[in-house]
Amino acid sequence: MMKSPKKILIVDDEPSIVLALENILLAKGYEVQKAYNGKEGIETAQLFCPDLILLDIMMPFIDGFEFSSLIRKDKNLENTKIIFISAKGELTDKKYGYSKGCDDYIVKPFSTEKVVSKVTFLLNQ
Repeated sequence: MMKSPKKILIVDDEPSIVLALENILLAKGYEVQKAYNGKEGIETAQLFCPDLILLDIMMPFIDGFEFSSLIRKDKNLENTKIIFISAKGELTDKKYGYSKGCDDYIVKPFSTEKVVSKVTFLLNQ
């Protein structure tokens, strides 16, 4: 019996980034859902129950830091892996991201290889 594919939620307000990530992940056999702002992302996460969330930081309504904190407080989602993907690449940004509950941090612009390797690593832990 084949096991069902891992579920990944992409939350980013930049459609081109969402599309690029979606194409990469679908090609690797993941089930993908997407949201274009933090509010929509929280609602989608609660319905979809993803194994991993690729999360932008600077977004309308709810930013990535607040989003991550909310996910960590949700009993159904508290163990979901979170990778920030952000243009905010300073060490202070990364430290703050980890303090808000992310599992990894990728700085934009990113390479597809880096995204795939980090996603694969976290989902196989």
